[in-house]
Amino acid sequence: MPTISMFYGIIICMYFNDNKQHKLPHIHVKYQEDEVIIAIPDGDILEGSIPKAKMKLVEAWIEIHKDELVADWQLAVSGELPYKIEPLR
Repeated sequence: MPTISMFYGIIICMYFNDNKQHKLPHIHVKYQEDEVIIAIPDGDILEGSIPKAKMKLVEAWIEIHKDELVADWQLAVSGELPYKIEPLR
């Protein structure tokens, strides 16, 4: 499970070959004990939740990095290592 970005205690991961269960391009976002799975590039929540303030930060990050996220998804579902993406600052 490669971590593609980390900021403000939020960890964003993309699993290899992870297109079976959700079938949509998505990321796994962890914050403390919470986890949410978010579709990319539209930002729809597929499963789970994190605190609202942290979710807003993730939404802003997704908006900034849509193209990179889609490119990373293509790599991950092909079994290749996705690239790191700049954190939100």
